[in-house]
Amino acid sequence: MTMNMADMWETVARTIPDEIAQVHGSTRRTYREFEARAARLAGALRAHGVGPGDKVALYLFNAPEYLETVFAALKLRAIPVNVNFRYLADELKYLLDNADAKAIVYHGELAERVAEVRDQLPRLQFQIQVCTADSDRGELLSNASEYENVLAQHDPVESIERSPDDFLFLYTGGTTGMPKGVMWSHGDLYKTLSRGFAPLGEFVPSTVEELAEATVRMHELDAAPRGVAAAPLMHGMAWFTAMGNLITAGRVLSLAKRSFDGDELWQLVQAEKASTCTIVGDAFARPMIAALEEAERRNEPYDISSLFAIISGGVMWTPRFKRPFLERGVAMLIDGLGSSEAPGMAMKVHTSVEDLETGKFELGPDTRVISEDGRFVQPGSEEIGMVALGSGIPSGYYKDEKKSDETFKVVDGVRYAIPGDFARVEADGSITLLGRGSVCINTGGEKVFPEEVEETLKLHDAVVDSTVVGVADPKWGEAINAVVALEPNATLSEAELIEWTKNKLAAYKAPKRVIVVDKIVRSPSGKADYRWAKRLAEAQEG
Repeated sequence: MTMNMADMWETVARTIPDEIAQVHGSTRRTYREFEARAARLAGALRAHGVGPGDKVALYLFNAPEYLETVFAALKLRAIPVNVNFRYLADELKYLLDNADAKAIVYHGELAERVAEVRDQLPRLQFQIQVCTADSDRGELLSNASEYENVLAQHDPVESIERSPDDFLFLYTGGTTGMPKGVMWSHGDLYKTLSRGFAPLGEFVPSTVEELAEATVRMHELDAAPRGVAAAPLMHGMAWFTAMGNLITAGRVLSLAKRSFDGDELWQLVQAEKASTCTIVGDAFARPMIAALEEAERRNEPYDISSLFAIISGGVMWTPRFKRPFLERGVAMLIDGLGSSEAPGMAMKVHTSVEDLETGKFELGPDTRVISEDGRFVQPGSEEIGMVALGSGIPSGYYKDEKKSDETFKVVDGVRYAIPGDFARVEADGSITLLGRGSVCINTGGEKVFPEEVEETLKLHDAVVDSTVVGVADPKWGEAINAVVALEPNATLSEAELIEWTKNKLAAYKAPKRVIVVDKIVRSPSGKADYRWAKRLAEAQEG
């Protein structure tokens, strides 16, 4: 493969310039507009010293400007970096510093957080403020530039020679500590994204000439995807899926509201005749189903007949939140197993309400289950191992060689990504997923590392000790529960502790409930007993 993502998007834009590339609220942009705006933004970035290998941070809600910024960075052979828009000042500072960000593009609603940290980041030289909603219309930060003015003031850059070895960074949610930058080369990522050319049979383009041919054929077959990104684009699954839609000459449909709204999603599906929708488990499926049912009660059902597939990944997707989609004519539900380091390890395709198991997956052709001592787990052996992907995997973690060596291992001459998902291989070759080896909590599609919340709770003068666990919850998938021990005679309330955490961390990391005990149970070595804490939390929950 000789292309990188910028080459691909430029090729699609030249081939079908007047087709729609992005829809967001009332904004509709063609491929010609997408390419032209990204080229002008690239001109601005270059004028401020951004070039090959420099990092461009995206601290943005869903908006066309998200992928425009990605495109602009890639045009210069710079590296786009996703940033969780829920991050508060300390988290934002950590990620921008860890990534060595040279530029940041952010929404106006988030300007105050940028202002809190930018003076502490000497490498951060260029800041661009975006306004796409009423909440963004505050004052422009001093020394920052307004996005549309930047585009108007700079000429578009010319196309340059690039490499499939260029990088983009996908920052993790911090399942094994603080967030880490997963270094994806364009060539390795394409091994996953090129699956979108499946309607063309075995033909997978490897040059710009072949991609131009594929673009024409995808449209002749009416196979170019119209994909709704239900999750925020800063989430790896949504971001990569959107990128895949664009290289296969499709259309990215994103939600304009900044909190998820099931009715908005179905209105978009209906208006744009969407063919696919990506979600993150029950936290999205549940309100989507509620919106469908409410519309039917009003005798105003949504027309979702165009929707061929709903794809979920990142968390468990339970059967009761799958069945209603199939009953309403969605042809295929795809439950995927993957991670920032290893997308598409395994999946389960549901086409019938008779087959809705959760936690059962079919391994991909380059996926194995490997024991802790480095052997391939044999089907039907009842042995437990870790799921490992052996093709189309990243180069490692940015500035973390130790963790890279722990996650990416060579087995029988093949380099595998082993993110820590434990599974059992059944006799028929399928796997039963048992969960992460760590105590990571998946809540509403976000990954929360318990120790970060524990240490934040213990910053309060009244808190002696804390253990944080996830408890099954119908809305969030897992609800964060904190078990805390307080100083003698302290009278700290549950609400006060939750508010304390929200003032220190992104709100989704705060506990949904707090249980006060006399003493936290720990092992003789001082390690938290998470099993004890979870049993206690589940008993309290009833």
